[in-house]
Amino acid sequence: MKSVWNGTISFGLVSIPIKMYSASESRTLDLDMLDKHDHARIRYKRVNEDTGEEVEWKNIVKGFKKDDTYIILEKEDFENANVKKSKTIDIEEFVDESEVADMLFKNPYYLEPQKEGGKAYNLLRDALKKTGKLGVATFVMRQKENLSLIGVYKDVIVLHVIRFAEEIRDPKEVKIPKTKTSEKEIKMAETLIENYTETFDFTKYKDIYNKQLLKIIESKASGKKVKVEKTKTEPTAAKDLMAKLKASLEQRKKKAS
Repeated sequence: MKSVWNGTISFGLVSIPIKMYSASESRTLDLDMLDKHDHARIRYKRVNEDTGEEVEWKNIVKGFKKDDTYIILEKEDFENANVKKSKTIDIEEFVDESEVADMLFKNPYYLEPQKEGGKAYNLLRDALKKTGKLGVATFVMRQKENLSLIGVYKDVIVLHVIRFAEEIRDPKEVKIPKTKTSEKEIKMAETLIENYTETFDFTKYKDIYNKQLLKIIESKASGKKVKVEKTKTEPTAAKDLMAKLKASLEQRKKKAS
């Protein structure tokens, strides 16, 4: 693995030099964009909008428009915007895992100790595991400030980049009907949930979509016609809720036995 960020993680006066690695990877198929007439690849070019000529990466700079002119920003400017946060992940506080909403999570990264940081790394890891806490930290990576949570996964310290409050849209914009549910319906739904409750094992969930897509690609490559299974779903009417819940419970019981 190639490290995406090198620096220091600190809590209190304890500093641990670390390397950061992406803990997840994209599973999408690598598809090219083509002209539908002759299947030639579509290329994206970096073009000067005044001259129409292509510009090499080495000649591209970043700029902020102020009034009618651009202020050109160098690599050092981004680092100097907050030198400390560009080099250090400062744990500012600790929170209970249960207090963090799942929708805040974005990207996970593994942290690996370097140089003389091994013992301090293990100390932070063991303390996080024992207390069930997550460290809250901010740092800068790729010219962007990130809010993050520090936790443990399989004896490795993991940094989760999470969303800032202003990145979460107000749920008031979502239109929810004001229909009421009865106590009997809720009890039945609770029973159904309990019957479907198991210990979470994410290894049993597989990315089926990509495999199916590859099958379609292989079928088309061999000139075979692709068979598509049609599925039809209909919304459950309010009057049918109890009947559907009862049928679901029966189905689950049969499967379990």
